[in-house]
Amino acid sequence: MLHINDLTYRIEGRILLDQATVALPAGHKVGLIGRNGAGKTTLLKLITGELAADDGAIKLPKSATMGYVAQEAPGDATTLIDWVLGADKERAGLLAEAETATDPHRIGEIHDRLGQIDAHTAPARAAQILAGLGFDDDAQQRPCSEYSGGWRMRVALAAVLFLEPDLLLLDEPTNYLDLEGTLWLEAYLRSYPHTILMVSHDRNLLNRAVTSILHLDRGRMTLYAGGYDDFEEARREQQRLEGKLKKKQDDERKRITAFIDRFRAKATKAAQAQSRIKALAKMQPIAAQVDERVAPIQFPKPKKVLASPLIRFEGVDIGYEPDKPILRHLDLRIDNDDRIALLGQNGNGKSTFAKAISGRLPPQKGNSWSHKQLTFGYFAQHQLDELNPSKTPYDYMTDLMPEATEAQRRARLGVAGFGVERASNKCDTLSGGEKARLLLLLATFHAPHILILDEPTNHLDVDSRETLIQALNDYEGAVILISHDRHLVEACADRLWLVRDGTVASFDGDMDAYQKLLLEERSNKQTSGGGSAKTDDKTARADKRRAAAEHRAQIAPLRKAMTEAEKQVTKLSVAIAKLDQQLADTEIYTREPDKAQRISIERGQLAKSLDEAEEAWLIATEEYENAAQVEEA
Repeated sequence: MLHINDLTYRIEGRILLDQATVALPAGHKVGLIGRNGAGKTTLLKLITGELAADDGAIKLPKSATMGYVAQEAPGDATTLIDWVLGADKERAGLLAEAETATDPHRIGEIHDRLGQIDAHTAPARAAQILAGLGFDDDAQQRPCSEYSGGWRMRVALAAVLFLEPDLLLLDEPTNYLDLEGTLWLEAYLRSYPHTILMVSHDRNLLNRAVTSILHLDRGRMTLYAGGYDDFEEARREQQRLEGKLKKKQDDERKRITAFIDRFRAKATKAAQAQSRIKALAKMQPIAAQVDERVAPIQFPKPKKVLASPLIRFEGVDIGYEPDKPILRHLDLRIDNDDRIALLGQNGNGKSTFAKAISGRLPPQKGNSWSHKQLTFGYFAQHQLDELNPSKTPYDYMTDLMPEATEAQRRARLGVAGFGVERASNKCDTLSGGEKARLLLLLATFHAPHILILDEPTNHLDVDSRETLIQALNDYEGAVILISHDRHLVEACADRLWLVRDGTVASFDGDMDAYQKLLLEERSNKQTSGGGSAKTDDKTARADKRRAAAEHRAQIAPLRKAMTEAEKQVTKLSVAIAKLDQQLADTEIYTREPDKAQRISIERGQLAKSLDEAEEAWLIATEEYENAAQVEEA
């Protein structure tokens, strides 16, 4: 489907992509990962043609369609449902032409084509996608201009999903979604019938919705079979093998160097010493696989442990207008060791509840109590845009530590990952991940008793998210967490509170139970005829196809066989590369000819096995794709 050959791209003289090469088969769902700044978004822009490569080629089948979420979200008076439907230019053009066409032959052609593209079920499909992304029936009929930027980006995402392109390109699609929307998107992508290349740092999404991981590192790309956990395991094994080879080579270098140093001046050994010098010069070094260091995230512990409860609500109503509460009858308490995750769709009142907890929104009714010495730290996603663009991290630290020395301020910044250079960079030049780290540092600087985090991971790569998890688990205060990152919630939270139906209540279950509840409610809503779209036979058939595709993605043995065959190809390729490293040592043929012969025979056998494995992989892939096409037909 997608072939990238020797792709090279430079930014201001720095090589971002260095002869990167990869081939993505049709139907594969690929997660594109890499550190912040590695070039993931740049690669997507090169594929779409928004940027031009310095060298190399990107090839797609001529008839293939491609979809990419627009940078500009819709903001005009068009309703949400009409904007999504309007994304299908062919359908819109045919419907418009059908209104004015007079030639009977052309009218027949138009209606035939409308039937081929399932044009009559389009409103139902568009409504389903919008509903999955958090827009109910009334919201779908409202103009795009009434929504904020984040919600508009959801509409832009809905439009791309509605088009179902042959190659779907997604760049952090969950950044503007709540947990419910993320769970829906995960299921949708699993059953997507075409090829996906998706940039994401969401570990759960990468484990559940993709079949391969494409790792972009130091300008090169490597494709791994399986999800993110499979990638990590394969990466560790590859590093272990290469580490062993490097150690063996380093030991050999030391031995040869010692021989040269000892016998270079002796006439009887001079020739042998010269031979060793030539061998040393020919020895190709094996690069050490050392990942870039990820700066830790650390939260200071509260200076004084307060007695529980820290906060208690009894029959509390909260809201912004008198007699119009958003949340009612709150009977809750927060203790000093709580790790609470707030569940519920955006708009249900999670942020309102967070403001009530921090004391910024007084109760309208009922009794509330909080410890007199209680302090809060607050992180919200919108604060990234509120950082002063002309200030530097060092300037912020000077405001917080006016009496401290420069060394003390820089030491505090250094612990958070801001070295001398980065600490002096203005905020408008910082990456999203660096801004998030700065905000976390500012929010926790005074060692609060309660830390409230509202979507803290949106701009953090996978490794930085793991350091955040470690920091939260080591933190000695209470944590209130609002996040669409299921891995973060499962790793940190020990209590789940559900914000819905105008109140907040404890949820007795884990994240699997919560996902099951959402799926059941969505199924019941569809069964009861909820939604603005009229259910007819064609809509029912579309629903069945979608359900069948999702079911196939979960249990199809052909898909499993294809994945296993691909893993076998990778395993044999690694083994052959290891033998090639040994055969590259020219002295093995004179020093250990028997061993060289054994290795050559073994390599020949592995090469034959690799040919057979690749053939099996191609057959398994073809069988799976054919089965998928039959079921979708």
